[in-house]
Amino acid sequence: QVQLVESGGGLVQAGGSLRLSCAASGRTFSTYVMGWFRQDQGKEREFVAAISMSGASTYHAKSVKGRFTISRDNAKNTVCLQMNNLKPEDTAVYYCAASESWGTQSYAYNYWGQGTQVTVSS
Repeated sequence: QVQLVESGGGLVQAGGSLRLSCAASGRTFSTYVMGWFRQDQGKEREFVAAISMSGASTYHAKSVKGRFTISRDNAKNTVCLQMNNLKPEDTAVYYCAASESWGTQSYAYNYWGQGTQVTVSS
């Protein structure tokens, strides 16, 4: 089992940047695919980005590609999401998640953090 705790959310103006971090504890971090998802009020949870166990492969949703970058540090048991050129439509609660296999669907992820709020003002 793995426990996940996100941090780094906040309020930012459009065009600004934020860096989200997710600290993991429990089972060996490097055995999990890590992902970021987001959910705005009244909407379904949306895939944002995923990174392979080694960090060699990443995949970003079309809506964030070129603006967001997922990365991980297996020595520090952390995964980060660098968010640049933020837009009001990026406003949501952002969740870190861990999976034992590669995927972009939320049902593929077994463990979830509590979420961190990101609000982008226009």
